[in-house]
Amino acid sequence: MSVFVIEGSAPLSGEITPQGAKNEALQLLCAVLLTQEVVTLDNVPDIQDVRYLIGLLKRLGVRVTRVSPNTYRFEAKDIDETVLRAPDFAEQITKLRGSVMLLGPLLARVGRAEIPKPGGDKVGRRRLDTHLRGFEQLGVRCTYEEAKRRYFLAAKGRIKGASVLLEEASVTGTANLIMVAVCAKGQTTLYPAAAEPYVQQLCHMLVSMGAHIEGIGTNRLVISGVESLGGCTHRLLADIIEVGSFIGLSALLRAPIRIKQANVAHFGLMPLLFERLGIALAYEQDDVYVVAPEKGYQVQSFIDGSLMHVNDGPWPALSPDLLSIGIVVATQAEGAILFHQRMFESRLFFVDKLIQMGANIVLCDPHRVVVIGSGFWRPLRGIRMSSPDIRAGIALLLAALSAKGQSIIENVEQIDRGYQHIEERLNRLGARISRKND
Repeated sequence: MSVFVIEGSAPLSGEITPQGAKNEALQLLCAVLLTQEVVTLDNVPDIQDVRYLIGLLKRLGVRVTRVSPNTYRFEAKDIDETVLRAPDFAEQITKLRGSVMLLGPLLARVGRAEIPKPGGDKVGRRRLDTHLRGFEQLGVRCTYEEAKRRYFLAAKGRIKGASVLLEEASVTGTANLIMVAVCAKGQTTLYPAAAEPYVQQLCHMLVSMGAHIEGIGTNRLVISGVESLGGCTHRLLADIIEVGSFIGLSALLRAPIRIKQANVAHFGLMPLLFERLGIALAYEQDDVYVVAPEKGYQVQSFIDGSLMHVNDGPWPALSPDLLSIGIVVATQAEGAILFHQRMFESRLFFVDKLIQMGANIVLCDPHRVVVIGSGFWRPLRGIRMSSPDIRAGIALLLAALSAKGQSIIENVEQIDRGYQHIEERLNRLGARISRKND
């Protein structure tokens, strides 16, 4: 196991370019199974979750060529779905939540699939019902065997399109159903579909492969199935969550950091999070940076003077992945603000580490915290802590970088799952982070 040793309060400055989007990469990697032709993906992040999924694709028979550090070529001529039953393959799948998106392409390609309960972050219950009920509306038989802790899916012949009503606008559920529908017979309507930029990117890639998809960017998708898909070349967007993390870092340390090629057009309501914390952003072409405050950050209130609150929601609302960043930044703003994490009931428990660092936070219940920011007159202090998941991990890293004294973060492999060479990139800005074996 590795740890980060962080010397806090080091002055940071310079430019940083965000990695390719993790959530987009996991969707597109699964989509390469839909065609026998060559698919080339550029700007693929070099992170643990991506490496895991590429390993799973290789086991399924996909030929993978690494053209450059962030460019891959895939050719899925022959698929061996029997490896899904191999114990070591199942063990790999349980390490990665994104592996659930293999179901759609396998159903489209070979008409059947099986998968153990996927793993990933321990942030609360993460049901697969939206995926499975959607598949069932397309005529797929879905069962779960408790003794084997596995899901079994099978279709009779070619899947037929249908009108599919989703119980929630699940991003991975929408992606899975899109990948089935593009190869189904007839027309499929998905509603309410997730409209996140990464779902849009999946749709655009599939269209370039020959798929017919209407309503891209809306919550109603109409998909006319085709007999087969071709190859393509596709470049991934910048990772919006990483962009938000760097904005938070710049604000916390009051550091002049320019975030290059940030894909500003795909921010959605993310800037509103920082605006409500009193943080002004400036834009230059496709770059973004924090406007240096004269005194500090003042948490806003609503127009009627009531307590400001921030919550997550479906696109274009704030991503739940960014709430942890907002909570850390709020500890150094002046004023009180309530954060409401609607989706997962275990994701806010990391705030106990911030409280140990000196933050004034009240955990109201598993979904809500109130942060009473002190302004910069009472900085956080360094402690030893452990990263519980990807997003909490990066939030704790930002807290440690802003704190006085030394911090040690254990279980940094969780951070590696979503952030590419993070200590090397931040050290180039002036951070003092060292990785050591514990």
